[in-house]
Amino acid sequence: MSFETLWAGWRSEYIVEATARERAGGVRHDAASCVFCRLAESGPPSEENLVVWRGETAFAVMNAYPYASGHMLVLPRRHVGVLGELSEAESAAVWSVLRGAVSATEKAYDPDGLNIGANLGRAAGAGLPAHLHLHVLPRWSGDTNFMTSIGGTRVMPETLQVAWKKLSEAWPDAT
Repeated sequence: MSFETLWAGWRSEYIVEATARERAGGVRHDAASCVFCRLAESGPPSEENLVVWRGETAFAVMNAYPYASGHMLVLPRRHVGVLGELSEAESAAVWSVLRGAVSATEKAYDPDGLNIGANLGRAAGAGLPAHLHLHVLPRWSGDTNFMTSIGGTRVMPETLQVAWKKLSEAWPDAT
């Protein structure tokens, strides 16, 4: 497979300006405007808020813009964007919730593999860089097809609510 390169020399100026604006605080990133902070306090886990599991210091929620069915996010409840700023308890809780998310994903979806990752900072692809979050995605052999490869479109075979139900029921401590 060969890749073509699209040169966009004007983009350099945009990158410099956007980076300067971000660093100068021109983009609001406080807890009051953070969707993740609202979800952390949005009541019990439900199909409405898409929170799959919530503990004292960390929680798991469905990704509202998933790359695959069952795409979850694992987050600390506290508004923190830098990994090194997590307390030891928060770090342990995030890791524990991540393990729960992996277990639930494997039970609910029986994938061939998993992607687990973090985009730390806007330059790394974080859409909400001020609130640290980890991605958990089930993957299957051959799950990249014509629609994704050529059409640039993802086909989601189930709603977020159906995925929420599967994952909630498969969560390790679910009754």
